[in-house]
Amino acid sequence: MQSQMSTFRLPVLFRLPVLLLCSTLALGACSNTGAMDWDLRSLGNSTADAARQSTASRPAADARGLISYPDYQVAVAQRGDTVTSVAARLGLGADQLAATNALKSTDPLRQGEILLLPRRVGADPAAAPAATATNVTAIATTALDRVGPSPATATPVVAGREPTRHRVQRGETAFTIARTYNVSVKALAEWNGLGPDLGVREGQTLIVPLANGPAPVLEPVVTPPGTGSPTPEPPSAKTPLPDEKTLPAGKKPKETPASPDLGASRTAASSARFVMPAQGSIILGYDKKKNQGINIAASAGSPVKSAAAGTVAAITKDTDQVPIVVIRHDGGLLTVYAGVDALKVKKGDAVSAGQTIAAVRAGNPAFLHFEVRRGVDSLDPAGFLQ
Repeated sequence: MQSQMSTFRLPVLFRLPVLLLCSTLALGACSNTGAMDWDLRSLGNSTADAARQSTASRPAADARGLISYPDYQVAVAQRGDTVTSVAARLGLGADQLAATNALKSTDPLRQGEILLLPRRVGADPAAAPAATATNVTAIATTALDRVGPSPATATPVVAGREPTRHRVQRGETAFTIARTYNVSVKALAEWNGLGPDLGVREGQTLIVPLANGPAPVLEPVVTPPGTGSPTPEPPSAKTPLPDEKTLPAGKKPKETPASPDLGASRTAASSARFVMPAQGSIILGYDKKKNQGINIAASAGSPVKSAAAGTVAAITKDTDQVPIVVIRHDGGLLTVYAGVDALKVKKGDAVSAGQTIAAVRAGNPAFLHFEVRRGVDSLDPAGFLQ
């Protein structure tokens, strides 16, 4: 009998400390007014004020993605950018820009992500020393930057207060940094172009959003005990909705216009297919982040052909003085040809589809790098080639 009683008493003894702990937490979660503080904000570390903090919008960047403050400058990454392409656009060394931001020169960037510049840059990017291109994609991107119709203009310095810079330390998160400066984590993410996971890296420099003013004061609605919260009056209670004349399902109104024939309005640019710019197999396919075009293995000296009719928009060279050809086509498309030699065209020439514009440069292996772009956005060439 005694053995059975011990069996029943032992669990009760173990439950007592748990019940006492729960009671202590429940009492500690109550505020002085008697209302239950379910999220334990009375214990400190509340982010309520920070979440309501009113912050200004990030200043707009110039055409090169540059924002200038009195003491420093930051660059805003565009779609498809890498550290190398940003450095080339601003006339900076890719390795130096990468080291300043705890990155590698080949790292891809999110659209809107900011990079702290290691030094100030001037208004004319052509006057700055050229950055070293580490891969053929970065070289082609640099060539596209030179196709623009107008030169870069001076970037005005943002007036007013200068945002504080914060260098991320080990163990910090976007939430702890936002709480430190009493700003919302949403504003911190928008100003710095953070990803959906709000991830930050050690050594990264963030700019802290500027506050517009104090947090708004929210007046609580007090109701007598035992009554529910007041129900807001819907707009239709004051102004009734207008009467509607509905038709049975399946009945077509008389004034409904006929559906347009989209096939009849297709342009030549939208229906045309590009020809292969070189004869050979594709040895490296398109990748939005790593290879923004395709590499076609071809014999050295074999012809490079224009993929479609257009106009030669630019002929430039990479750091090894290898020519790069950019051709503009209808529909806002551009094609880029890198790794070429023996040019047959010059800037401004009109070319036809399949016309020889150069030869494949000798290499180990010899190949043509070919890109299709709409503005600065790269597109998969496989969707255009026959």
